[in-house]
Amino acid sequence: MSDTQKLTAAQRTIGDFSPKIVELTDKVLFGDVWERKELAPRDRSLITVGNSEQLGFHLGKAKDNGLTEEELIEVITHLAFYAGWPKAMSAITVAKELFAKEN
Repeated sequence: MSDTQKLTAAQRTIGDFSPKIVELTDKVLFGDVWERKELAPRDRSLITVGNSEQLGFHLGKAKDNGLTEEELIEVITHLAFYAGWPKAMSAITVAKELFAKEN
């Protein structure tokens, strides 16, 4: 395994630019918050897919955590009325492209 494969996604993306955000992402967000037992990873993914800026990552993580493509499409549809129509349209476009690549 190469050094690049051992790095987290945050380390590969912005590690040399913003080490503190990487540390917080890896240790606090994914090391603590995502591991808390009060919500299952599936439920955390269900909540998180509304963030269209990082949607490609979160859709993949949501599927890894047991959500189906149909459920994710429904979440985006529902969020359109709470997060805003333009965000939902952007998100559904990302989801369509990602799911097409995977199928």
